[in-house]
Amino acid sequence: MTKQKQMPELLGVGFIGSYMPRRCGIATFTHDIATSVAGLMGQPLGQGDKVQIVALNNVLEGYPYPQQVRFEIRDRFRDDYREAAEFLNVAPINVISLQHEFGILGGEDISCILALLGNLKKPVVSTLHTVLEKPNPRLKLGMQKVCELSTKVIVMAERARKMLVDIYGVEKDKIRFVHHGVPDVPFADSSFYKDQFHVEGRPVALTFGLLSPNKGIEHGIDAIAEVAKKYPDIAYIVLGATHPEIKKERGEEYRVSLERRVKKHGLTENVIFHNRYVSLEQLCEFLLATDIYITPYLTKEQIVSGTLAYAAGCGKAIVSTPYWYAEEILADGRGHIVPFGKAGEMGKKITELLDDDLKRNQMRKKAYLLGREMIWDVVGQTYIDIFKEAMDTFATIAPHFNLRKRIVPKPSIPEVNLKHLRTMTDDTGMLQHAVYGTPDRRHGYCVDDNTRALVVVAQNWRLFKDESVLPLFQTYLSFMHYAFNEEAGRFRNFMNYERQWMEAVGSPDSHGRALWGLGAAVAFAPNEPALGLATRLFIQAMPAVEQLDIPRTNAFALIGIHEYLRRFSGASDARRMRELLAKRLYRSFQSHGTPDWPWCEDILTYCNAKLPHALILAGRWMQNDKMLIQGLKSLDWLFEIQTDSRDGHLTIIGNEGWYKKGGTPAKTDQQCIDVEALIAAAREAFLVTGEQKWHDRMIKGISWFLGSNDVNEPLYDFTTGGCRDGLHHSSSNQNQGAESTLAWLMALHNIYTIEQNTAVIRKGTTGEVENEEELAKMINDPGATELTGSGAGKK
Repeated sequence: MTKQKQMPELLGVGFIGSYMPRRCGIATFTHDIATSVAGLMGQPLGQGDKVQIVALNNVLEGYPYPQQVRFEIRDRFRDDYREAAEFLNVAPINVISLQHEFGILGGEDISCILALLGNLKKPVVSTLHTVLEKPNPRLKLGMQKVCELSTKVIVMAERARKMLVDIYGVEKDKIRFVHHGVPDVPFADSSFYKDQFHVEGRPVALTFGLLSPNKGIEHGIDAIAEVAKKYPDIAYIVLGATHPEIKKERGEEYRVSLERRVKKHGLTENVIFHNRYVSLEQLCEFLLATDIYITPYLTKEQIVSGTLAYAAGCGKAIVSTPYWYAEEILADGRGHIVPFGKAGEMGKKITELLDDDLKRNQMRKKAYLLGREMIWDVVGQTYIDIFKEAMDTFATIAPHFNLRKRIVPKPSIPEVNLKHLRTMTDDTGMLQHAVYGTPDRRHGYCVDDNTRALVVVAQNWRLFKDESVLPLFQTYLSFMHYAFNEEAGRFRNFMNYERQWMEAVGSPDSHGRALWGLGAAVAFAPNEPALGLATRLFIQAMPAVEQLDIPRTNAFALIGIHEYLRRFSGASDARRMRELLAKRLYRSFQSHGTPDWPWCEDILTYCNAKLPHALILAGRWMQNDKMLIQGLKSLDWLFEIQTDSRDGHLTIIGNEGWYKKGGTPAKTDQQCIDVEALIAAAREAFLVTGEQKWHDRMIKGISWFLGSNDVNEPLYDFTTGGCRDGLHHSSSNQNQGAESTLAWLMALHNIYTIEQNTAVIRKGTTGEVENEEELAKMINDPGATELTGSGAGKK
């Protein structure tokens, strides 16, 4: 007799996901599945250690999490993911359940979730809440890595299982199908519950969930207008608050448009908006009062819908558009499917169901019977079985698995800290200088620093979506607007503390820098009003640069034009100006350069790397190999002549004497902006070539700020978040002014951005990459880099 294999004992589970009171579908799901599993393990959620929650937190808002949340991850901070893995590794649990959704786990920066999974030493069961049919290369690689580092993978639709195999190459044996869970409610008569919502005696239709434009509620309203022709007392309840992210970006614009549509149709007595987030108990009461549930979604690419699952579980007659999940759940007569955008047909189907009680109740029963397989206790027990299976599988592979290949060492790169940036900023703009760490008001403000500050907050918003930087964005953009002299078409630069301009126009370089900052503001504007002003200023200021034939001015402007073209890739004026300035800069390199001095001037001064940076950008996006090769060659030379021959640290050309052709480089008064320029240019070189030396050089640049320099002294101040003003002969300048602090922050953001773009597991700061082939493919595919505009990479 064959002895049956005994499954391992499940001692505890760690759930990772967004969590209540955060208002999103994943948060609700995490709470519900954790509650079910905890109950089945004999320990109610929050009353012991058998189930522990690691919650994704919003940096700006934060959430008052309950007792069962034992660790919080700030959603865009990679160190938090690594520390969460360390926490789970020592917690009294033996399996981890990850609720995977790219939108909440570091966004498209897949290195965040990989920093978590790569460090875990316990079996991981990942529930995939989104599976994309046509992912971009970065997200495809991310999904493949998540599945590779998971012991088992759970999907909630059979279509998702097939997509994982066919599109992502996931092993069939690793994938498990489990229904989305639903509450256990009776198969009840809707009439019993209608009076509490003041719709007794009326036919009731319902749509619920967080409101956003992709929900297609406008088509639901149009359908009800058709139904009302025969059933004038029809009540259509639209239940749910506006999605928090939509509300942040556009306020209640969508809801107001729906209300206008209701008035247009004369349905003010028929359509009832409940603009609130309801508890599970309240939601069930709304559902039980419903005769027909409607999901008028606009696109097919939705692999799961908790709202539709709940409606089926409550035994509702359902009319839906044919998105993927609806096609599966409503098959075999469990609901009606109507084409996208066909409100008339949706109204016709609703009317038919209201006309035919027998048909409606047959449909309800079929949906309810499927719902019996979906109630949380059934789903929770299935999860427990899969957890045990994962533990058994992990036990067999762990002894042969090279854990060192999975583990990402603790990064030496600091987190972004804007504390000193805020200290140096008042309601006018960013002050130029500081005495130690205190703003020095005697020197006032300048466009140069407010431009750099605008670049920093644009980069920060792009990476972290931290709303606390938006007032700073407005402050610096406002300063730029006030600095622009419309009569001259140029920017002023210096303003004293009394807010008096010290000149009619600033230097050519300050004008070029202003275009750089405005280009970044256009590329990553957080809202339409900011985009409008930044775009207007950029267009007004761009023509003047044609008359400023100075290499650095041209380079700053070219970088700004490149940023502008991220957002408006088809802008003809910007494209023509890019071509003019790029050719001009390239000619200066050709006319002055020699094999041992590949440079456009006979002296190296400040921000040198911005010049080859501009050539690399132009060469890449204009598809001009000569410009690209010149830029890479000159940048390579800059790094070589500024690298110490003994230990390889950066030794920057100093301000006191510079470096004249035929002379020797000055070492005194090394400036932070020169290192930032090297890092930014190396980043672009890495993106275009895929050569690891450029990533190594970026790390070398950051290390310069952290003490790997001529005086072995860090310039970055971890206490204030500021950066000291460069290096003297044997020590650092102790003042923490705007220019140096902004240079540090720009450099640091570039490091974070390149990690987001490559999105691979690294084995430390030596730059060894686990999958060179995939990395090279991503780097050389414009769609896989940060340039995602429709015209990116076009000639």
